Amino acid sequence: MIGQMSLPLKVVVFLLYIFLLAPVLVVIPLSFSADSFLVFPPESWGIRWYRAMFQHEGLMQALKVSLWLGTVVTILSLLIGVPAAYALKRFQFPGCEFLMNLFTAPLLLPSIVLGLAILLVFVQMRLLGSYTGLVIAHLIVTTPYVIRIMATAFSTLPPFVEEAATMLGASPFTVFRRITLPLMMPGFIASAALSFLMSFDEVVISLFVTGPNVRTLPVEIFDYVESRTDPMTAAVSVALILATLLVIVVLERTLGFSRAMGK
Repeated sequence: MIGQMSLPLKVVVFLLYIFLLAPVLVVIPLSFSADSFLVFPPESWGIRWYRAMFQHEGLMQALKVSLWLGTVVTILSLLIGVPAAYALKRFQFPGCEFLMNLFTAPLLLPSIVLGLAILLVFVQMRLLGSYTGLVIAHLIVTTPYVIRIMATAFSTLPPFVEEAATMLGASPFTVFRRITLPLMMPGFIASAALSFLMSFDEVVISLFVTGPNVRTLPVEIFDYVESRTDPMTAAVSVALILATLLVIVVLERTLGFSRAMGK
């Protein structure tokens, strides 16, 4: 695709890539700074702040919370979103389009608006600062993505394959296990990866819901930046970027993005 572009267009694309990657190109050198304050370019080099990152009790505890939260939210998002998407794509009934729009409505709302709405509701339900509240808040964000991706994946599955298996005597469970599940697996894995990454990286809504005893890693980093000016946040950022890239590379190598997204 890029090879077919004209030279001026290639230059524009290259400049756009540089613009998008500029913050990362600054953060990576800062993460290897041995200075006590954020200075660019660094005056001394080392892995001081990578060691400090693993020794920081608050960050490590928040990391455990984010990993646990991401895992739980991913499982629940799939349990809710996959059957919902299957029903919306396989069964035609009055209000089907309305339900699809309703379930995916959170995708259209700015995070700050959605976070404020969740705060107002959770205050009445006394869910602020609790693990239950965090899980529900993140489900509101991740489940619409699962429904949207899986709906696209199901729409590309030929229904006559399932019908043929049923006509040959296969039970509904056998049809799902032997036919539907393997065909929808790329979309399923893509939904799981996206749900986990979104839950793990969510900061705006988490700021409205977390409390002093329940803090996710993005919230802990946000509070740390407000009170400190050392390069440890750069080290944490680079570690998170590498972890995210690892997930994307594994997904691309095993499935490919187009196939994983059900296209």
